[in-house]
Amino acid sequence: MSNNNENAVFTGGWKILLFILPTILILVVFLYFPAWHSIVLSFFRSNLFLGTRKFIGFENFRNLFIGPLAPAFIQSLFQTIFLSLFIVIIGLPISVFLAILANKKIRGAKVYRMLLIWPFALSPAVAGTIFLFIFNPEVGIINTLLDSLFSIKPRWLDSPILAVILVIFAAVWKNLGYNIVFYLAALQNIPSEPLEAADIDGAGPFRKFFNIVLPLLSPTTFFLLFTNLSYGFFETFGLIDILTSGGPVGPPGFLDHSGITTTIMYKVFEDGFGGSSNMGFAAAEGVILLIMVGIFAYFQFSHLGKRVHYQG
Repeated sequence: MSNNNENAVFTGGWKILLFILPTILILVVFLYFPAWHSIVLSFFRSNLFLGTRKFIGFENFRNLFIGPLAPAFIQSLFQTIFLSLFIVIIGLPISVFLAILANKKIRGAKVYRMLLIWPFALSPAVAGTIFLFIFNPEVGIINTLLDSLFSIKPRWLDSPILAVILVIFAAVWKNLGYNIVFYLAALQNIPSEPLEAADIDGAGPFRKFFNIVLPLLSPTTFFLLFTNLSYGFFETFGLIDILTSGGPVGPPGFLDHSGITTTIMYKVFEDGFGGSSNMGFAAAEGVILLIMVGIFAYFQFSHLGKRVHYQG
């Protein structure tokens, strides 16, 4: 076969534009325009139901950090970071472990892999409803087992600590399938030569994992670190809405200004579509969330990216 076909490239700029045009349109309509509209709206006092709008400059941003509305926002800010970090810290190691088990050549491996990936196919609302039934204090299977074994029936959604644990657990479970798909693909692309050489040298399974497998998984981990943080920032909304509706309110002190499972994303919904319906204030919260994601992305690519090992 001629080498001309193998090295074929697009010679016309309009062909390249034609292929990327659908992606550009989707990004503009569903990402860039809403983001720009939120930035513009953050400089206004706007009521969704009354249809009023008044330009107030940086007043919404000032109210986020100073004034009577600030404590609830600052609490939700710390809670968003806390929940997202724990989703990453707990979710990624479990995903690696399950991916390694799913990568073993055993009978029925495809079925096991499908079952591991299945939770990711569920919508957040369905996943939240499943956990709502499982952890129901009266008829849930978890409390039924705890009652029969230890004679205890925890009120999972009434206790601030238990509610946070439940939301983190549900969020990690919901995202496991996504992580496992990428780790499984990465494990199947690891060359066999380093592992065979380690076997010859008498290296044990733990040494092979930490010295060979884990460094070769670092590009995948680098990618999943950011996607899981973004998942914690944005996509836990559905789970929180079904399970706790942002509550319960924490103990008196720093945690009593808002619900203990209220993230910034959920607070945007409450402030924008709740009682006050202050769309401008909610838009300002969304802008702060966007800035937070940008800071995390910059830190990841400027510092953590240097530790990624790419196979050469």
